[in-house]
Amino acid sequence: MQKAKVIDQKGAVKAEIDLPESVFGYPAKTNLIYEATINVLANRRRGTASTKTRAEVSGSNRKPWKQKGTGRARAGATRNPLWRKGGITFGPKPRDYAYSLPKEAKRTALRAVLADKFGAGRLLILEDLALSGPKTKEGAALLRGFKVGSALVVDAAANTHLFTALRNVPKVKAVDPARVNTHDVLAYDWLVAGRDAFAALMERLR
Repeated sequence: MQKAKVIDQKGAVKAEIDLPESVFGYPAKTNLIYEATINVLANRRRGTASTKTRAEVSGSNRKPWKQKGTGRARAGATRNPLWRKGGITFGPKPRDYAYSLPKEAKRTALRAVLADKFGAGRLLILEDLALSGPKTKEGAALLRGFKVGSALVVDAAANTHLFTALRNVPKVKAVDPARVNTHDVLAYDWLVAGRDAFAALMERLR
């Protein structure tokens, strides 16, 4: 069984924990990682793009000129999509892009990317992530001390000081262990977790 070191905020090793084989011994399944990532992005889409059809643009249904004898092309209405300021043919309308994946497929993909982070030496487990206050400077200094730039920081949402402190730090995102997903793990170079939050994440993936 593989082991990971738990360190304090000064870098001293405090303990070693066993990494569950069911998570960190899982083979990478790139097709599931792809599907889980696309699912997260699709569920985040706002789907608010909208255009007006010929029934919605301003204008009249009156025929602009008679059908024959003018020398001009025949036309039935100024709202015709062929005309300037006419309606849009088959344009986008507000829609929901969200769809669901099987829970086990999402868990499998998340196990694979976590195992990859550990294998690359980019998993950092801290004894705690407590800060003295909601100070961006303190949160940034904590990560800088470990030479961590881009990072997904995992801790309980109740740790409001941490979440507030990291909110404005570039290339850093703080999330509750219940909300960790495949896309976010891939999007950041490091995964930094508090010991209790990491245990909660492992429990979720067993």
